[in-house]
Amino acid sequence: MTTVSVGTAVAEVSGEGFPLVMIHGLGGTSNMFFPQMQALSGFRVVRVDLPGSGRSPRPVDALSIEGMAQAVLKVMEATGVEKAHVVGHSMGTIVAQQIAAERPEAVASLVLFGALAEPAEATRNGLQARAKLARSGGMSDIADQIVANAISAHTREHFPAAAAFVRESITRQDFESYARTCEALAKAQAIDAKRIKAPALLITGDADTVNPPSVAQALADRIKGAVFSSLDRSGHWATVEAPGECSRRLADFLARVHR
Repeated sequence: MTTVSVGTAVAEVSGEGFPLVMIHGLGGTSNMFFPQMQALSGFRVVRVDLPGSGRSPRPVDALSIEGMAQAVLKVMEATGVEKAHVVGHSMGTIVAQQIAAERPEAVASLVLFGALAEPAEATRNGLQARAKLARSGGMSDIADQIVANAISAHTREHFPAAAAFVRESITRQDFESYARTCEALAKAQAIDAKRIKAPALLITGDADTVNPPSVAQALADRIKGAVFSSLDRSGHWATVEAPGECSRRLADFLARVHR
């Protein structure tokens, strides 16, 4: 495994084979997809820490979805990736859609966990409030709220290590960078889904209260040929809440579309 820094982003590159790029969501890092790595052993996997998230440095300027997409494309260019399967989670699914719409030749397929086209108005307001809380020193409070509300009751009861992972992922974020990421997501606008030409699989937990299955289904209906799949007893952080099932569905989809 190799760690690379490209501009405002840090990425981990591992394996050999056709490229696969993974993009985390708000409060996440490249480790969000660590449980899937064994299932992706036949690919060259590039897991990105978006600008200001994880090990990537605090950005100088305000963040935007468009800027995040450009950061991922710069990582792809720097690592010699001309075309890749692209996997995203939550906010990362918006970034992935942006890339698929703007650079369709660079995207072989899309796999979107907890997907959305854009935040609802109430969510936008909540994200602005969360940015203020982060700046006031409330990262632990934010983490506790997310564990209580975004992870399924089944996960909290039976897989407390997954809940601990999510809490640690959030509390370890730089507070100002997290606040700017909240503000970027609050301003995100849906792209025209008709511009997405790549095969797409959307996977959402049936207990996801952040982006419920109906949100992903509506998006899947707008992407030509896209397939929606629901996960039993999983909340919003599906790749760590239901790692085995997420890995299986991801691997099965890639086996169908990768020629």
